Amino acid sequence: MTESRVTVEAPTTPARALAGWAVVAVVLMGDLLDLLDSLVTTIAGPSIVRDLGGGDEFIQWLAAGYTLAMAAGLLIGARLGDMFGRKRMFLVGIAGFTLASLLAATAASPDMLIGVRIAQGLLGAMMVPQALGLIKASFPPDKVGVAFGLTGPVLALGGVGGPIVAGWLVDADYFGWGWRMIFAINIPIGVAIIIAGAIILPPSTPDRRVGLDIGGALLAALGMGAVVFGLVHGREYSWPWWIIAIIGGGFLALIVFAVTQAARERAGRSTLVTPSLFAKRAFLAGLGVGALFFGAMLGSSLLFALFFQLGLGMTPLQAGLAAAPQAVGMIVGFVLSQVLGLSRRTMFIGFATVLAGFLTIILLTAALSGSLSAWPLLVPLGVVGIGMGMAIAPYFDIVLAGVDDQEVGSASGSLTAVQQLGNAVGVATLGTVYFTVLAHTVGDEAGYSHALSTALGWSAGFVVAAALITTLLPRKGRENAELQR
Repeated sequence: MTESRVTVEAPTTPARALAGWAVVAVVLMGDLLDLLDSLVTTIAGPSIVRDLGGGDEFIQWLAAGYTLAMAAGLLIGARLGDMFGRKRMFLVGIAGFTLASLLAATAASPDMLIGVRIAQGLLGAMMVPQALGLIKASFPPDKVGVAFGLTGPVLALGGVGGPIVAGWLVDADYFGWGWRMIFAINIPIGVAIIIAGAIILPPSTPDRRVGLDIGGALLAALGMGAVVFGLVHGREYSWPWWIIAIIGGGFLALIVFAVTQAARERAGRSTLVTPSLFAKRAFLAGLGVGALFFGAMLGSSLLFALFFQLGLGMTPLQAGLAAAPQAVGMIVGFVLSQVLGLSRRTMFIGFATVLAGFLTIILLTAALSGSLSAWPLLVPLGVVGIGMGMAIAPYFDIVLAGVDDQEVGSASGSLTAVQQLGNAVGVATLGTVYFTVLAHTVGDEAGYSHALSTALGWSAGFVVAAALITTLLPRKGRENAELQR
């Protein structure tokens, strides 16, 4: 991917260094808004349904619609930054995101809120990819790594605080707005980012040599949307043949997307993904691992939020606090991954740790059944989080060790898009399993526990499949890779 030609010099004096850190602060605030909005509806979903109406599928679409749109938009987000300037696209993205947040806060129906959530995801995809180029433009090469090193801990803290803040805002019911505050709070923050970004972010010159494959982007979006639609609504329609056809058509569209990308490259036209990547074992395996594992992550987060509120009668704030051990565990897992090294072995240890946590929770739900409370789940939730952090930390570095230098940019963007797609598929699949089991256990006080344990069994299956595919990845990360192509 071609970088924008920056018109300002990298910081070499204390004043310029300070300006560089100001850029980091602005783009991180934008990334945090995106992260929080991908998480908040897992906690606020039941409250939204009680207010607006809508069924089980509505709860799934609240999260899946956002992450699906983000996945589709990321394929062209970085290209738009190249074509029109990273600062300009960041500001357009955050301005649109802020407006969409206002519309979400005033949504009058389930359909309107889902539509706005999809718009939020698309606009977030316009904003988020610009962060890398803006930070690189603001620091000399020997300082960029330090700046990037800050992003992980900050976003990890956002992952811890997001569900808690969402629960607090819903419970506090400021101005009588209830769940609407989780979106309304984005508005003053977004306005502040727009003002700060206009002043602080470095300008860049658009690169007119970069093209945009609109047809390819639409084909990929259609394929991803068809798969998620079928998974979410299959239970609603009792899995008729046309739902299966829609899912199959979605996968077919994604295959056609890959084929057409290769054809465009042979014709000398711009592509969204470097076609040679589809011949790399590490890249293809990385796509599978990312879709499965990130799906298990966000999907299980939805399961716990639903169980805490619908099954145990917790308030949104209590549910957010109960989920905190998992988020804190992820931070611990990130730290442990640095000690163990960013290797395939660390990923396997992470997968095993996640499975241990899931299986413990499944056994607890079976043993305690209708008398289960949140307290026994806190420790295994922390174990799940530790494993997730250990498995995620090496993921991108290891997958990128299996691609060539000129393919790294395209591979990184594609992996991030598949991460978001995996989130949507995980929410759709695990949510469907949860609500299906729940529908067959109406009147049974152990129904919620049984639904949780069954859906977690599927989530554990996702993790096992991800671990098996990981055997196809390089053993080490990109910097000291022992390539196993």
